[in-house]
Amino acid sequence: MIERAHQLGERLGLAVWNEDEAGPYQTIPYPGSSWQPEGKAVQQPHEYIRNGTAKMLTLLHPATGEVRVKGVTNCPNAVLHPWLKEELTAILKTLPEPSVLLSPQENRAVWESWREGLKVRVSLLADLPPLRMLLIWDNLAGHKTRALVCWMFSQGILPLHTPLGGSWLNMAESIQRIIVRRALEGQHPTKPEHIIDGLQAVAQHWNAHRTPFIWGGKRAVRRKRARERRQALGGSGAYTRRPVRIRLTTLAKWQRAQQVTH
Repeated sequence: MIERAHQLGERLGLAVWNEDEAGPYQTIPYPGSSWQPEGKAVQQPHEYIRNGTAKMLTLLHPATGEVRVKGVTNCPNAVLHPWLKEELTAILKTLPEPSVLLSPQENRAVWESWREGLKVRVSLLADLPPLRMLLIWDNLAGHKTRALVCWMFSQGILPLHTPLGGSWLNMAESIQRIIVRRALEGQHPTKPEHIIDGLQAVAQHWNAHRTPFIWGGKRAVRRKRARERRQALGGSGAYTRRPVRIRLTTLAKWQRAQQVTH
């Protein structure tokens, strides 16, 4: 279902976003390269003071590469839920209104089509608005609170939870690694605020020069294997799935016959 969301959601007029929380990141020296005068390599201290940690809340729109990041020192529901509501509300305001009005039965069928095959289904609201967004995130307990899920339903947002051990289905994991590497490698933050400032500054710079993400899951691997099984034909981009039979010359036929007889 999540692979289908990544591949078809945007084509069907639905905004597909990924959400994740990363961290904690400590106030310690981080290995990595840094700009230094020639002959004066950077020296990291062998001792450091544990002065708190920072976390990163992340929303990623793979189709455009847009990322929304907030650095925090802790991430209880009281911090996560208000931030999510604020950001998702702002995103929804940028989306076009549904161009086709569906009947209540047809609208519910659209919602249900994105829940096929799920073993555990949360009851949908009796009165559902048009579906406008798919939100992919993990199975944290804080992501399943009744108040938050009902609020999402009322806004036209359907959350899709990655299975246990399926974090690779969430593309927010990739952008987090990029941001953390650019913000912390070769640095020695001494306060959580330094970490937060670095993460948010890198996210801002990323959005100025962002790169779209393309889904490359198991189906993409199968398609690659299928392409590798193709038999290329010279002279053009044509190919065949079966090797072209090579016509044997009279001499080749005679030689093969001799090998069989002997």
